[in-house]
Amino acid sequence: MRVGTLTTARRGTAALAVVLLCAGPVHAAPRSAAATATRYEAESATIVRGAAESNHSGYSGTGFVNGDNVVGSYVEFTVDAATAGTARIAVRYANGTAASRAADIAVGGETVFAAHAFRATADWNTWATSTVTTPVTAGGNRIRLTSTTADGLPNLDYVDVTVTAPDSTPPTAPGSLSTSGLTANGVALKWGAATDDTAVTAYEVRSGNTVYKTVTGTPPATTTTLTGLACASPYSLDVVAKDAAGNVSPPSNTVAFTTPACTADGGVPSDITPVSTGWTIPWGTHWMPDGTSALVTERDSFKVFKATPAGTRKQVGTVPEAVTTGGEGGLLGVAVDPDWSANHYVYFMHTASEGNRVARMTYDGSTLGGYKVLLKGIKKNKYHNGGRLAFGPDGYLYASTGEAQDRDLAQDKNSLNGKVLRMTRDGKAAPGNPFGNHVYSYGHRNPQGLAFDRDGRLWEAEFGDSSKDELNLIQPGRNYGWPICEGSCSTAGMTDPKKTWKVSEASPSGIAVVRNVIYMAALRGERLWRVPIDGENLGTPTAYYVGSYGRLRTVTAVPGRDELWLSTTNCDINGKEPPGADELFRVSIT
Repeated sequence: MRVGTLTTARRGTAALAVVLLCAGPVHAAPRSAAATATRYEAESATIVRGAAESNHSGYSGTGFVNGDNVVGSYVEFTVDAATAGTARIAVRYANGTAASRAADIAVGGETVFAAHAFRATADWNTWATSTVTTPVTAGGNRIRLTSTTADGLPNLDYVDVTVTAPDSTPPTAPGSLSTSGLTANGVALKWGAATDDTAVTAYEVRSGNTVYKTVTGTPPATTTTLTGLACASPYSLDVVAKDAAGNVSPPSNTVAFTTPACTADGGVPSDITPVSTGWTIPWGTHWMPDGTSALVTERDSFKVFKATPAGTRKQVGTVPEAVTTGGEGGLLGVAVDPDWSANHYVYFMHTASEGNRVARMTYDGSTLGGYKVLLKGIKKNKYHNGGRLAFGPDGYLYASTGEAQDRDLAQDKNSLNGKVLRMTRDGKAAPGNPFGNHVYSYGHRNPQGLAFDRDGRLWEAEFGDSSKDELNLIQPGRNYGWPICEGSCSTAGMTDPKKTWKVSEASPSGIAVVRNVIYMAALRGERLWRVPIDGENLGTPTAYYVGSYGRLRTVTAVPGRDELWLSTTNCDINGKEPPGADELFRVSIT
């Protein structure tokens, strides 16, 4: 390593502002041997807008780097890798403040980790290590850490870099693929776990070169359910395993089946009966995969209940860190992982102190636990929080967000508000999203209804302002107009809704699809709308239960039955009923 040159001697309080040019080689060991780390001392590096100091204890070498508190200061390492592979970069630092300090980490000029957080340590004499892993090429690699806020970066002690040679060994073939629960539009799959010299990171369910579903996780589940299959159609499927290097295993055995005959389209609500009473603003409902119970959220109490068709209900937990907004915020949507039987994951959208969140918990059938925030940065307001969650047939999680009464956010493709979002089960932006972030569609005001039809199309219900409520067919990258358009308009680049209503007749929240018909719950309209699907268009809407049960919030399809569950929101500030006055109903479709 060559000695760094001090180019700016100003000392900002514990902010890192350095360039490290490390010419020493980084050795890559064979995969059969333990890789060796090469250490680069910060005080021996080129320092830009900072200084090498030694006025704190616990550092390695002859000191550490303390830089200016500025945006855009950076550290750049030049590391030589004997072969292309994966670099493990361990940064030893101290951050004696109460808040994290952030850096963009780039390799070869391309950011690979945005705003990576260096969390607070106990004081400036306490050191911690933050580690990232990134691909590198053979030869010289420029690895740069750039401060993203005026706080700068933490004091830097050293960087350990370990390069591992590329993995060229594929996983073994998954074993014993089998099917169960075959329906006209879906099937459950199970297979034996594959093995790998590092780790299996994903399974792909395929037919030839067509990938029907990708299952990810640490480790990924060995069960999944395919939905959106065509009825009365033959299928031939196998499963392959993949590792982090992209190596693909040989295929499993092949399973062949034909989906049952198509269910007759249509049907109408024929009977409505109470399931249970005593609710206070039940907001989200999602059935468990076996159809024996559903999870139901209460908006203002933040409680989650297990509800059964027999009318029993039991509180299974409370979502941590949820808060109310005194209006429409609180504990909102719920979704159950399609592979719940293997991973026990359930998902919630809720309001928190800083904004709205998507969070994941575990649920063993009787108790919630293990709270983890997946996505933050969704602005909150008293109104217009959106809040619906739904898994798509692609295995990704979709979320509807309101524009938090800031109209401009709906058209900002870098904002999470006024959008339909699409993410992985870990909260990352899903692959293939149109703008390279979480945004799937934009130009939404306050969308609260999401449902997929049997052909995998996504439908969305949305509150208008004072003119028109909307039912939209959501397609990736489309602009649905708000605030430029409310309802249909002739503005270039805007996608019109498939149906609109006067706000007095709808104010829609939840939607569900049964036998190729959309059912839409209306709050202000106090009715259940029935809207038949005709390809990418919609037929004539008809209304049921007008004024009979008050404000209708959520409608949910009951798996395996021609039934709906329908909940009310009569205990809110608009319904003005006392706590406990809301109900849950069963609606039969014949």
